[in-house]
Amino acid sequence: MPQNLPDFSSSVRLKYVKLGYQYLVNHILTFLLLPIMASILLELLRLGPDEVFNIWQSLQFDLVLVLCSSFLVIFIATVYFMSKPRSVYLVDYACYKPPVTFRVPFATFMEHSRFNLRDNPKSVDFQMRILERSGLGEETCLPPASHYIPPKPTMEASRGEAELVIFSAIDSLMKKTGIKPKDIDILIVNCSLFSPTPSLSAMVVNKYKLRSNIKSYNLSGMGCSAGLISIDLARDLLQVHPSSYALVVSTEIITPNYYQGNQRAMLLPNCLFRMGGAAILLSNKRRDRNRAKYRLVHVVRTHKGGDDKAYRCVYEEEDPQGKVGISLSKDLMIIAGEALKSNITTIGPLVLPASEQLLFLFTLIGRKIFNPKWKPYIPDFKQAFEHFCIHAGGRAVIDELQKNLQLSAEHVEASRMTLHRFGNTSSSSLWYEMSYIEAKGRMKKGLAAERLRISMERIVLLKAAHLPRLQNLIMKKKKKTEVQHRALQAAGVAYASER
Repeated sequence: MPQNLPDFSSSVRLKYVKLGYQYLVNHILTFLLLPIMASILLELLRLGPDEVFNIWQSLQFDLVLVLCSSFLVIFIATVYFMSKPRSVYLVDYACYKPPVTFRVPFATFMEHSRFNLRDNPKSVDFQMRILERSGLGEETCLPPASHYIPPKPTMEASRGEAELVIFSAIDSLMKKTGIKPKDIDILIVNCSLFSPTPSLSAMVVNKYKLRSNIKSYNLSGMGCSAGLISIDLARDLLQVHPSSYALVVSTEIITPNYYQGNQRAMLLPNCLFRMGGAAILLSNKRRDRNRAKYRLVHVVRTHKGGDDKAYRCVYEEEDPQGKVGISLSKDLMIIAGEALKSNITTIGPLVLPASEQLLFLFTLIGRKIFNPKWKPYIPDFKQAFEHFCIHAGGRAVIDELQKNLQLSAEHVEASRMTLHRFGNTSSSSLWYEMSYIEAKGRMKKGLAAERLRISMERIVLLKAAHLPRLQNLIMKKKKKTEVQHRALQAAGVAYASER
């Protein structure tokens, strides 16, 4: 007796209908042109070669008209290519890897906290709970001044940390790219909380004896998004200065900002922020096209500083005892979510396929006209990007964005492992994440990477232009515990930063 056929209609799911719809919309132009081209081809075949040749011969061309048309085409092409923005290439970058002696395991951190906060055991317990839930590992590092009991946040120690991090990253970058200090035309240094005089950019100019006509900028007070703000500034400068190199340095100096009070909102940065920095070389020279790792495609910025809550979500101030610290607001995740919504609305038309744009538009119109309670449609950005570098600000930040953007564990792996190995390095965290992706061999030519930054929300799209062969860590196959596996993954980040 023949078996009954399964009810195929019950196995049809909405996602498969959506896939077919996406394919149809994304290739709608092809579907429209194919019948037209087929009709023209059939008509030509019906006429035959002799008839087609006779029609061609009967056409009369005016020499003046041909010359004018040719001149117009050449003129339009010239204007187009002259007005077209210059391509900006990310030649290479280098991340700073702190020495092992700077390592701060949980036990060491808590021992110091018990000494520094011996009059307030509740604050010590609070820090321990934060550390356990933060996503940080045992290999994160703090500068030497923070290893003292009590810490020594002096100006000399702060400068020492800045010189160590910045000069190490720049030296590594120059070694990798072969660029000389005299070749640098633009210098941008960003550090949010340490702004000495002379500036950090002047410190770099003095150290490497850069040219006297270099265009130098020092950005401070701009938070974790300052790294991509610097990239945006460098891109704009490279549009107006042809054949130039731009050196961007992103870091956060921890020494002068170690809070020694009892306010819980100000103790959070002590638990999350760690040493780190990166140096990035950008170029608009055509000859760098083949050796550059990436080409800068889009930069979109959303500034929520006009809202009072957003303005104060990360705020440097004094506590009641007069001790200065960075206060992190409870509304930080809500504000970040609002900024992300605004950013997605802006970036969507630039990168999303037509099917996702139409679905987003229909949902938006439906919410406005028919029912405001309709669930808003979140575009599937996985169709536009292969890699996501979410700012490693903390496990809660990564979890929330993974949930809202419906990302897989692999999509957020680079962010989680960067947080685990290096902690929150502020503006430089995304470069550690890119190093992790490259060390894993996941970045291929032509792939796009989306970088999501919290605070003044920005999205940067970098399209792989050229990527040299990357070596991979080779491990013997054997069973490992979860902790060992995570340590091996973290080693990928350390390896990439040493390349």
